[in-house]
Amino acid sequence: MRLFTIGFTKKSARTFFGLLQESGASELIDVRLNNVSQLAGFAKRDDLEFFLGEICDMKYRHLTSLAPTQPMLDTFKKRGGDWRLYEADFLQLMQERRIEENLDPADIDNTVLLCSEEKPHNCHRRLVAEYLQDRWGDVEIVHLG
Repeated sequence: MRLFTIGFTKKSARTFFGLLQESGASELIDVRLNNVSQLAGFAKRDDLEFFLGEICDMKYRHLTSLAPTQPMLDTFKKRGGDWRLYEADFLQLMQERRIEENLDPADIDNTVLLCSEEKPHNCHRRLVAEYLQDRWGDVEIVHLG
């Protein structure tokens, strides 16, 4: 099973959609809590769904079950939260939501997890991918950017 991740921040539309095309993924799963922000530019929900279909022949799905809660985001982003605490809280949330039981690996295979962060290091899309890898076993994670 292959699971890709990508962030759109600091990427041009050309680079972003080029990476998605090259991946060969069949679907993009948006794991952002808020996917309609004006700050998202070409990655706003409706625009993104259109561009994915037209440019990449990919499906679009938004799964808030893979997103942090608003209070978690507020604590981390607005109040200078500690990444280690955020990571622990987020992984606890994924465990409470039992995402490994509520997702079918066949529905996640060859998909891309999208969030806004430029790099996966301090982004919850990486945490989701690694959490599923730990629970399901045979998951290859490829970070597109």
